[in-house]
Amino acid sequence: MSFAPPPYPYERLDGLKKIAERHEGGPIDCSIGTPVDPPPAAVLEELARGVGARGYPTSQGSLDLRESAAGWMNRRFGLELAPDQLAACIGTKEFVATLSGYLHLRSPERDTILYPAVSYPTYAMGATLAGLRPVSVDVVDGQLDLASINPADIDRALVLWSNSPSNPTGRLDDLEGVATWGRHHGVPLASDECYAEFTWAGRPRSILEHGPDGVLAVHSISKRSNLAGVRAGFYAGDPELVSYLRSVRQHAGFMVAGPIQSAVAVAYRDDAHVDVQRAVYRARLELLSSALGDFGVDAPMPDGAFYLWCRKDGLDGWELAALLAEVAGLIVSPGELYGEPGREFVRIAVVQPDDRLALAASRLLDS
Repeated sequence: MSFAPPPYPYERLDGLKKIAERHEGGPIDCSIGTPVDPPPAAVLEELARGVGARGYPTSQGSLDLRESAAGWMNRRFGLELAPDQLAACIGTKEFVATLSGYLHLRSPERDTILYPAVSYPTYAMGATLAGLRPVSVDVVDGQLDLASINPADIDRALVLWSNSPSNPTGRLDDLEGVATWGRHHGVPLASDECYAEFTWAGRPRSILEHGPDGVLAVHSISKRSNLAGVRAGFYAGDPELVSYLRSVRQHAGFMVAGPIQSAVAVAYRDDAHVDVQRAVYRARLELLSSALGDFGVDAPMPDGAFYLWCRKDGLDGWELAALLAEVAGLIVSPGELYGEPGREFVRIAVVQPDDRLALAASRLLDS
């Protein structure tokens, strides 16, 4: 049977958009985590210089980019990484979507991808696109329930994905426990850490704090620096895994554009703009969490990321999404898009400008 791609998740929101459009002042789209705030001016200036535009860029990333990213890992997590312990990717979504197939080439006797039961859809889709088995892992109190994994699936597992802080729930996983489990069972662990800068419960964390053996940390410039459109990130960790992936991705022609590599190196050398953005997201989360709570929606502050994971008694996620579109013009994502266990929830991304979110809050309070 040939593969027929399912509808892209966010294409299923057209009905909600039509409801929200009825509001004077228009809809407020909080369904997708697309940053709207300005990137650092120095990064845009570097991008405009066009450094590296003439020749083919290196697939692993320039030494400047890798040194910059390694320096950020040292400042943020206290990690000492050699530049060869990390490599560039064209935005982390493509890395997530392709990792399964490349690991299967390395270990063809294994065919299973383990991922959180409530999570970013691309973990499962990456397995499907590679013709492999996506197997969800139960999540309890925001953490992977590793004891629930069937031993037969462990024996067939190519990788276990962790995402902390989580998209969509905003919860934090036990990264030390996950790394230990992976090493004990001989299963590589891929830790998606693209929201680490926006950790509210304590300091930012990386799985590499617990050693590099058998693990990869995946980071993105998209959320950290409001640069989703440049499509750049990196992966770091186990030297053998990084070396293997760097080589196979080079053969496949995965290359971050040269001017983007130069600009991203500038972004990773500056932390001040991230401190400003962190304060902005924290204020937006607090504003909507409070307004939704007054409206009768359970919308607690997350441990990390810039999403509110919300529910209302008596409604499933689609019903709550329709209610918020009707009352406040808010377009949000029903939790079922992130896995069946999320069906009673919605995810709200606080990525609209402050005045638009204030308008949503006022509509909720006036209803």
